[in-house]
Amino acid sequence: MKLVAGLGNPGTQYAQTRHNVGWLVVDEVARRWNGTWRKDKDAEVCELRLGPAPGVKVLLVKPQTFMNASGKAVVPRLAFFKLEPEALLVVQDDLDSPFGLLRLRPGGRHGGQNGVRDIIRLLGTEAFTRLKLGISRPPAGRDPADWVLSKWRPEEQATLAELVRLGANAVEVWATAGLAEAQQAFNGTDLRPKPAPESPAAGQALSAALPSVEGQEA
Repeated sequence: MKLVAGLGNPGTQYAQTRHNVGWLVVDEVARRWNGTWRKDKDAEVCELRLGPAPGVKVLLVKPQTFMNASGKAVVPRLAFFKLEPEALLVVQDDLDSPFGLLRLRPGGRHGGQNGVRDIIRLLGTEAFTRLKLGISRPPAGRDPADWVLSKWRPEEQATLAELVRLGANAVEVWATAGLAEAQQAFNGTDLRPKPAPESPAAGQALSAALPSVEGQEA
């Protein structure tokens, strides 16, 4: 059995904020596999079997404790099902990655993400996998706490939808084939717009505009 925790904050006012991208991913996994969410104490949970029959049993968890107390909803469920930390995947937003970057990481420090910080504190180890979804640092002068609770802009929606789709794919591969295969498949993901290639005409015009250095002394 595997446990996948999507981090976020409860309440409609937080539904489309950057901090809740982890919820969007686990919601997408549940949708694909016709899962049903149910309230279970301090979390919403959804039990699925992923992959070909009989499939891998997976418990999706959306903590209802607010971000800073995510461990309260995640760690007791690991203990209840007698799961080792390696059976846990935490889907989180990542301020330190540009928007559009996706990567899986086995363990490591919390990097300032308070939900991950709380899980580490209660679990007593960093040895669980994170699926990090980049949301970028805030613009200069803007408080990071305000930034993570801000809503996605209309022009970001297409990239967000693709990031969530690939994040759900990564969850499925991690659960059914393991971390190494999921890293190989998804750690190169970068949805940032690529700069347009320079046209030959533009290059020729630039060369013509530069002064000739032929015959000049060094």
